[in-house]
Amino acid sequence: MTDELSLFDFDLPREHIATEPARPRDMANLLHVRAQKTPSAHPEERLSRHYIHQLPNLLKEGDLLIANNTEVIRAKLDARRGEAKIGITLDRILPEGDWHALARNARKLRPNDKLTFEDDPVTATVITNEGDGAVVLRFSVEGNEFDAFLERRGALALPPYIARPNGPTQEDDSDYRTIFSQFRGAVAAPTAGLHFTEELLAKLAEKGIEKRTLTLHVGAGTFLPVRSTISEHKMHAEWGHIDEATAHAINATRARGGRIVAVGTTSLRLLESATDEHGITHPWAGETSIFIKPGYTFRAVDVLLTNFHLPRSTLFMLVCAFAGTDTMRHAYHYAINEKLRFYSYGDACLLERAP
Repeated sequence: MTDELSLFDFDLPREHIATEPARPRDMANLLHVRAQKTPSAHPEERLSRHYIHQLPNLLKEGDLLIANNTEVIRAKLDARRGEAKIGITLDRILPEGDWHALARNARKLRPNDKLTFEDDPVTATVITNEGDGAVVLRFSVEGNEFDAFLERRGALALPPYIARPNGPTQEDDSDYRTIFSQFRGAVAAPTAGLHFTEELLAKLAEKGIEKRTLTLHVGAGTFLPVRSTISEHKMHAEWGHIDEATAHAINATRARGGRIVAVGTTSLRLLESATDEHGITHPWAGETSIFIKPGYTFRAVDVLLTNFHLPRSTLFMLVCAFAGTDTMRHAYHYAINEKLRFYSYGDACLLERAP
């Protein structure tokens, strides 16, 4: 595995970054990247352009679709410690009920410091300052009261490349949530799921393609670039859950020769975390910090539906591991030339796993 970040770099004109989703959602473009059948096959021969609503034509009867049912919370908070302004982005809830968070001006925070939020009765206490902008906070409320607090004071933590000078819009409240949303806890949306509509799910079911869901609460660390070398990069942990029925459905699909289709890199990362070296997927409840890069041997997933990712990012490294680095560099070059739309609100690609 090379430590050259430049291998995962590419130039993307800013006008290719989507700031609004396709409407309707399933009218986004879909680039199909088929697996290489022969060594001599040119990468462009394996690319074809479609729309998301044509996904049933690209999958097979007996495939099993696995989507992430996490729901985005209003994770950005404007806090104060005395007169100092502290920007907080919640990352993930910890087992004891405290919150891991990323903070601007975090160096000013000390254990037992109390944070306030304008005139709101809710406060937060600093438990630890981990350095590098990471802190652990204990809020004065939890459960439904905490959810109500976030609705009052929080804002969606939209990715920095979605320009919103005045903050997220009312449209973002619905646009940045997937049709699979069920369990609150994600900071960022599992964006491959944003493309799905009820009509598309119905067409998939008619084709004989089953659907199951898992939960991975996407954390604020998903926005962080690789700042050091690849070998030194540490992934932020994220909490996930796969129930027994879903694990059984995955194993049954694999046993009868069906394919596992992950909707998004978040679903893929949890599936790979929960699957052993024999290809058996187990129920899961806990954190994962799996870092998938070229050289990784996949155990669980055969097909990946995912958006187009940032250069030099761990997610671009993941898709290179899945479909081949040369293949993905060529596919991204094609996508840029074809003016496909990148990132969270952008278009998608359907990747078949490299042999």
